[in-house]
Amino acid sequence: MLRVSSVCLSLLPALVLCGLDHKASQLWLQLNETFLQTGAFPSEFLWGVGTAAFPTEGSWDADGKGESVWDRFTHHPRTSESYLQWEEDLRSVQYLGVQFYSFSLSWTRLFPNGDATENPNPAGVEHYRRLIGRLRDLRVEPVVTLFHWDLPQVLQERSGGWLNRSMADAFADYAAFCFRTFGGEVRYWITMHNPFLLAILGYGTGAHAPGVTGGHAEPFIAAHNLIRAHAKAWHVYDRHFRAHQHGKVSITLGSHWVEPHPGKASPANLELCLKSMDAVIGWFAEPIYGSGDYPESLKASHRGVIPEFTPQQKLSVKGTADFFSLAFGPETLRVGQGLAQFGQKVTLDLRSVLVWVRLMYGDPQVLVAESGWFSGASVGVEDTKAIYLMKTFIIKVMQAVSVDGVRVFGYTAWSLVDGFEWNHGHSRRMGLFYIDFSQPERHRIPKTSAHFYRRVVRDNGFPADSARHIEGRFPCDFQFGVSESILQVHLYPFSPQFTDPHLYRWNYSGDGDLKPVTGVELHNQVQCSDFLYIQRHLFLLGVTGSSHYRFALDWTQLMPSADPSSVDAEKVRFYRCVLSELTRRGIQPVVTLYYPSLRSHSLGMPEPLHANGGWRNRSAVEAFVNYATFCYQEFGGFVQTWITINEPNRVMELYVGTAEDRRMIARHLLLAHAKAWRVYDTRFRRQQGAAVSFALHADWVEPANPYVELHKAAQQDFLLFELGRFLDPVFEGRGNALIGFTDDEREELKGALDFIALNHFTTHLVSPLHNPNPPTPQNQDHSFSLMSDPNWQVSQRGQALVPWGLRRVLGWVKDRYGDGLPIIITASGVDDQASHNDQLRQRYIRDYLQEALKARELDGVNLRGFYIWKLQDHHHEHQFGLFTSAARHSRPRASVGLYRDIIARHGFPSAADLRPFSCQVTDTRTACELCTHIAENKPLLFFSVCVSVSVSMLSALIIISVVRKRRMRRRAVNVGPQRLAVPQRFPMMRVAHRTGRLYY
Repeated sequence: MLRVSSVCLSLLPALVLCGLDHKASQLWLQLNETFLQTGAFPSEFLWGVGTAAFPTEGSWDADGKGESVWDRFTHHPRTSESYLQWEEDLRSVQYLGVQFYSFSLSWTRLFPNGDATENPNPAGVEHYRRLIGRLRDLRVEPVVTLFHWDLPQVLQERSGGWLNRSMADAFADYAAFCFRTFGGEVRYWITMHNPFLLAILGYGTGAHAPGVTGGHAEPFIAAHNLIRAHAKAWHVYDRHFRAHQHGKVSITLGSHWVEPHPGKASPANLELCLKSMDAVIGWFAEPIYGSGDYPESLKASHRGVIPEFTPQQKLSVKGTADFFSLAFGPETLRVGQGLAQFGQKVTLDLRSVLVWVRLMYGDPQVLVAESGWFSGASVGVEDTKAIYLMKTFIIKVMQAVSVDGVRVFGYTAWSLVDGFEWNHGHSRRMGLFYIDFSQPERHRIPKTSAHFYRRVVRDNGFPADSARHIEGRFPCDFQFGVSESILQVHLYPFSPQFTDPHLYRWNYSGDGDLKPVTGVELHNQVQCSDFLYIQRHLFLLGVTGSSHYRFALDWTQLMPSADPSSVDAEKVRFYRCVLSELTRRGIQPVVTLYYPSLRSHSLGMPEPLHANGGWRNRSAVEAFVNYATFCYQEFGGFVQTWITINEPNRVMELYVGTAEDRRMIARHLLLAHAKAWRVYDTRFRRQQGAAVSFALHADWVEPANPYVELHKAAQQDFLLFELGRFLDPVFEGRGNALIGFTDDEREELKGALDFIALNHFTTHLVSPLHNPNPPTPQNQDHSFSLMSDPNWQVSQRGQALVPWGLRRVLGWVKDRYGDGLPIIITASGVDDQASHNDQLRQRYIRDYLQEALKARELDGVNLRGFYIWKLQDHHHEHQFGLFTSAARHSRPRASVGLYRDIIARHGFPSAADLRPFSCQVTDTRTACELCTHIAENKPLLFFSVCVSVSVSMLSALIIISVVRKRRMRRRAVNVGPQRLAVPQRFPMMRVAHRTGRLYY
């Protein structure tokens, strides 16, 4: 069993004291947040299924059975006929594999007139003996309820039913008979089921049998007598049967859960929450498990109406339960919401109810005696929503056991078969087994929820699908990156000195001022290192430790008119500076050519193209190829990875039109990519050596109902629609009927891909649309419905965190397309509203990279990179960034440090090897980068060459002059005295003067 954390311990004593002292306005139950979704229950945990007599047995007057208040109230309806088909019920129980079967005895089947002092009905006694005996033979524990609302009609008519005090004695006699007759084979007894609903609906609103619509006092009188009857029955067992039967007796109490609305946990609202709990579960639990009396808030609200316990009765009632039996079903929640909500929020939080029971009533052992939900009458065996509601309830129990330490020892799925659901009749179905009430056979057909529950019982919970954590490292050439959308152009340098054309002189007049020199203007060359935005942006990128950075060029700014002759040179220089600065810092750029976005009214393409129909028009293909060719020429020296189009499978959703329109859009997008890939392959690959692909949105989907073949087929159809529609045409020998291509186009598409780029964020549940002619939205070409498992952890925007979905989508791609091409996750991330300690994002990064490592190491997926989305928040975005951006200041979130550490260690090494991982990677692009660097700085290089040549020439002249003069000196020493002409004497005198000698 998993142990994760516990309830906030500092609050527990105060909470109990405040609850008992009626001061709970200062506190409310606070549970530690947990996202526990998998794990096993304790080995001794009991799984069961339950039914009640009236909705299922039928045969209301067969074999001497008497009439109950529900028979009269509903005019003897059609039911599941379990009295006759009890053996088929037991086969259903066997199918589920449960350890116990909870059912109720029909009082009137045993005693037709309700009087247990008379002789019982032999047929009824024999029926239940056979049922209990057969359960024992099957090693299934019977959990027997004495009374589930079907009071003998005779007792209601003679004495007014539960409004009469004498009912307690009548019930005690009935209980004594059952203990004596069946107790040798029964270890768990429930005296009565959910008396709250019987008191409110049966003796208050009249919605339940016997249909009494009395005054304000009647529900409290009925409840008072029900509690007294339960206590008497418990004492009968305790005094006369416990010693030799060794069983346990309890009462099943219903509850809802209520809490303040978000942001409104005021003392007054907290007090109302306590009052609401007191009015439902506390009404019966406080006398039995607590003080022996009603809750103070209930007595204060109904003073003079609610009956009082005498001191002796308090002692008699208190402690009359051997375990806590809890019902958590739709009817109690509905009634609680209607009558005891007090303006607060009623929720399906079974975990909180269980923790409440532990805190308020002395940490008892707990049996969840009823847990389930209903489906509509038209729902057949495919009850998908019921599966996820059951899963939610069971996970809440698992969290209460594993995280909060609640001593739950059993869970009862409700109910075994469809039946006549009390006042709702056949309009609701609550069974795990479907029954067609129009057929006389009443065969039990397992619903998909039965298959689901059977698996839960078999697995004793929800075992993890794979290893929770593996150790290992990614290879040296693995791309750890950060991904962005369009990198906007910012043409602002560091300082005014780079834009001010004036020449200044300082202190010219002795005043220490700088004054411009008139008539002189300078033409400064701004260097890439001078751009403030680039330096700051790439500094943040460097902090993450990323080796790669993916961003998109802005097609609309580089080529506003979609014509290569209209290129904006300043924007080109900006992007060249970004690329050269990335290269200088040792970060590899990954450049996206076209990034469609709704933030651009032209969807990220030049306005003339958009106005001409955008991707509906074939002209967009040629325009894109020209744009791509220009980018390869201008930036290709810096770029080793190109993404032509980001998420073409989402571009179509940006267009409103017919399905044929969107097929044409998909066709043009693929052709644009293929042509751009061919251009690079034929003209630039030999010189630049980059890889080219497109990036698909690649969320994983699971069948919403894995027990239905149509849902499994929907999963495959959806993946083919999302991924196969675009990947199939570019892989050899694969076509795709969803997009029509000519033979020439298919040939051009084949092989036009160097790697597979996937943007993965989350996982969905998929099911086919049930309506054969659904009113599909105008931008939807498929017949699938997507939903999410309510138990998955979600972000504020509703994105589910399902790490294993990444591994599964990678496996699907590998299985379908082989491992010939590497795969790169080019974007993956989650929104997190935390300003610094972004725990959700940290968990996302750690868990998704774990699944990436599993895909590589365990599944053999050729995964080469993983890029986090994204670097920095902007004011209008949903906080996906590793850095916050507030008041123009960027601050790292805690996830930056986590990501940097994972990159430094290249994954998840063992605890004994936590040193940073050193990789020796040879940069094969050095020569190319040197050429590019030279081309980038041609003016400076020319000036340097000129200076170097000038210095060299001057040095040569000086050397030559010195050499000549030395030769002349040697000659002067060797020549004897002679008369020289005057013109010849002056040079010698100059030489002699310089050497300190005079020669004559």
